[in-house]
Amino acid sequence: MKAALAGPGGELLHQARRATGRERGPEAVVAGILDFAAELRAYGADRFGEPAGAAGVAVPGIVDAERGVAVYAANLGWRDVPLRTLLGERLGGIPVALGHDVRTGGLAEGRIGAGQGADRFLFVPLGTGIAGAIGIDGRVEAGAHGFAGEIGHVVVRPGGIACPCGQRGCLERFASASAVSQAWAQVCGDPGADAADCAKAVESGDARALAVWQDAVDALADGLVTALTLLDPRVLIIGGGLAEAGETLFTPLRDAVRRRVTFQKLPEIVPAALGDTAGCLGAGLMAWDLLDTAAPPASPASTSTASTAATAATPPEVTT
Repeated sequence: MKAALAGPGGELLHQARRATGRERGPEAVVAGILDFAAELRAYGADRFGEPAGAAGVAVPGIVDAERGVAVYAANLGWRDVPLRTLLGERLGGIPVALGHDVRTGGLAEGRIGAGQGADRFLFVPLGTGIAGAIGIDGRVEAGAHGFAGEIGHVVVRPGGIACPCGQRGCLERFASASAVSQAWAQVCGDPGADAADCAKAVESGDARALAVWQDAVDALADGLVTALTLLDPRVLIIGGGLAEAGETLFTPLRDAVRRRVTFQKLPEIVPAALGDTAGCLGAGLMAWDLLDTAAPPASPASTSTASTAATAATPPEVTT
């Protein structure tokens, strides 16, 4: 879990991390989040002279933000956890916002990160899987049922690798960091090899790595062109572990997308700016939204000690 006290423009005034404790079961994870948030709020009261005025929490899986319920998270063993109510009770009745991990990170990237100033953006983190956040005028679209942005389950290779979602050939089975890791481990014969190793081999000119990498880039470009055809974003933000390869990813990806567009307008394709702080920043921004603050955005790198009014706690799956 990552947690922070956040100022009005998203600046992180204090940060902390701890294990989710999920090996002890789903109830232990919930208890850990509640304890962590309470400790953070107490720290804020002691350090800044007042407790946080609102809280934001971002979690993986299926989230019903309107009801404040974590509907389903397979990796945490959750079903219908009323996190907003539980946190509100634990934190003395302050308002609480609940969000989906990727959409929350996308909110931060859109407002104070790589998409700052863009009226339309798409944030796509390439990690264990692939998801997306659709940004529109400073907010992130959740969809009618909370599933908007699930680009990782767009089928790009019909009849291809089976996906846990029940389909075959989903984008995340070919272009996520875990998919590249698996493909490279099989090709190079080292079961411990990962996507970062593949990127290094690409940079050294290894023909096998180049083939694995290009397959992933081509699949990703196919998925992204489908998304930009539907959404027409002004900025396309790529984050997650695979994006850490820098231009080793972005140069061929920009070329692959450019080759595929016809009538569509080519968006600016940029790396995410906030790294693994995006989830905390986004949760803090959601909390500030609850307070209806009119404070202007500030740099997330700011060391301002203005009174804090938000807390954020996010499981480790949220970012990267």
